[in-house]
Amino acid sequence: MLSDINKYFILQDEPIKSYLHFLREHILDFNTNITEVWRYGMPFYNYKGKRFCYLWIHKKYKQPYIGIVNGNQIDHPDLIQENRSRMKILLLDPTKDVPMKKVNLILKTAIATV
Repeated sequence: MLSDINKYFILQDEPIKSYLHFLREHILDFNTNITEVWRYGMPFYNYKGKRFCYLWIHKKYKQPYIGIVNGNQIDHPDLIQENRSRMKILLLDPTKDVPMKKVNLILKTAIATV
C-alpha cells in the first residue's frame, strides 16, 4: 500500500509529475539533514526536524512551486508572497528546465532561516 506522500506524487499529471519528482529527489539530496514528511496534506521537507519548505501546485496558474516556510525572511526577486504572511513561493514552469542555480540558492537561504 502506498503512503499518502507517494500517492501525491504518483497522481499528478505530466509534465508536473516528473517535475515534482525531480524536485523531491533534489531537495532530499541537497543536504543529509533534510527529511520528508506528510503535513497538512502535502509533502514538507524538514531540516534537522524543523519545516523549511514544501512542494505544491498553484491553484490559479496550475504550476508547481517550492513553498518556503520562512520566506518572509528571504529577499529574492523570484519569491512571491501573495496573501501569505510568513511563506513565499518559487513558482516554476514545468515545460522548462529547472533553474538549478536559483533553486539551490533559495534552498540554501531557506535552510539558514530554520
